[in-house]
Amino acid sequence: MKRTVLFLALILNPLYALAALPASVDGQVLPSLAPMLERVMPAVVNISSRAAGKASADDGMDSRLRRFFDLPAPKGDQPRVRNLGSGVIVDARNGYIVTNHHVIEDADEITVTLKDQRKLRAKLVGADPDTDVAVIRVEAQGLSEVPMADSDRHRVGDFVVAIGNPFGLGQTATSGIISATGRSGLGIEGYEDFIQTDASINPGNSGGALVNLNGELIGINTAILAPGGGNIGIGFAIPINMVRSIQTQLVEYGEMRRGRLGVQIQDLSPQLAEAFGLDYGKGAVITKVFPGTPAQAAGLEPGQIIVAVNGRDVDNAADLRNLIGLIRAGGSVELDLIHQTKHKHLRLVVEEPRVSAVDGGQFHPRFEGAELAAIEPGHPRYGETQGIEVISVQTPSRAANAGLRPGDVIEGINRTEVHDLSDLARATRNQRQLLIQLRRSDEVLGLLLQ
Repeated sequence: MKRTVLFLALILNPLYALAALPASVDGQVLPSLAPMLERVMPAVVNISSRAAGKASADDGMDSRLRRFFDLPAPKGDQPRVRNLGSGVIVDARNGYIVTNHHVIEDADEITVTLKDQRKLRAKLVGADPDTDVAVIRVEAQGLSEVPMADSDRHRVGDFVVAIGNPFGLGQTATSGIISATGRSGLGIEGYEDFIQTDASINPGNSGGALVNLNGELIGINTAILAPGGGNIGIGFAIPINMVRSIQTQLVEYGEMRRGRLGVQIQDLSPQLAEAFGLDYGKGAVITKVFPGTPAQAAGLEPGQIIVAVNGRDVDNAADLRNLIGLIRAGGSVELDLIHQTKHKHLRLVVEEPRVSAVDGGQFHPRFEGAELAAIEPGHPRYGETQGIEVISVQTPSRAANAGLRPGDVIEGINRTEVHDLSDLARATRNQRQLLIQLRRSDEVLGLLLQ
């Protein structure tokens, strides 16, 4: 009779089986993540940010079209925007919290909620949009921090736990494994070297912690691949080694000032390796050296293969770009090269690109309020891309109303390519309307200004 009751209970309520699990089997305590989470979760915080926007008076444009083209509203008062995300305390003594840039972007107010429900006002220390990393600071006693691991030492198959604030529910922990490392070319950020995981990451987890089973921080959760709008088990975290380097610069300087080598590169494919007489295919091949750059001054040449930077192996072109992108302008770099099958070692100092910004209004009234600059060859963010970078946009201004945003790259006007400011002047001269082709992140957009 007792067996029948137990059987019926399991059918009618499957959770009964879980509730009835013993604490140990054959004298061995069942494994649990609870002790580790009890140590780590107090250092994972919820973040809400508010930004006072301008306006939404009706200017005749359908609001759906405005959202589709990511155009600002023209004038008036707009409700304050509230973003929810997560953050990780990495320095309890000084109150430093690491999160994603997009969690606190354009925020006028940043509020941090601790696990014990204390609400603290936070100040922005610095942010790097190119990697989507930001550092904020709170002043409080009794904070906890998460120790950092060496993310380079983790492998595919290692167990991980994601902790954050999905959908504003409050602290949540999900588990999985590292599905892949070194993910790049996704078009999510300017510099990509993601850890991929199947631990469930949802909206609101951004800026949260990805930890190993020792409770050590190995990444900052930042994005998911969700073609249907929901979680499908493909999430991405920024490796903590990259975050640590960015955090150091943001705390010290408040910004990232990246240096450049001044080279155009491509992956060393197996076919190229064979053509060069090499028995392996890892590295970045120099295809062009730009004049007036550190690379030219150091004697780098097309055909050379960069295989290591400061002692760290370079697997491909994206790897080299990430490694150089973490070095502050003025910092020294040691390169290991292969030149005509012979190994070579040299040192050089990377430098910040020279930016000569000009007022866009001098080229066309529609550009009033925007600072424009030609992209120098070998730019650390844009590589070999040519065009005109939008350095800043005043709000309100005609440029802002036209839809231009800082970081946009103007590649063409009225179906004419523009590589420098002289091209821009020719393309806009005596033109009543401008059809602008621009690149925003990894997207190509068209704006019609008339």
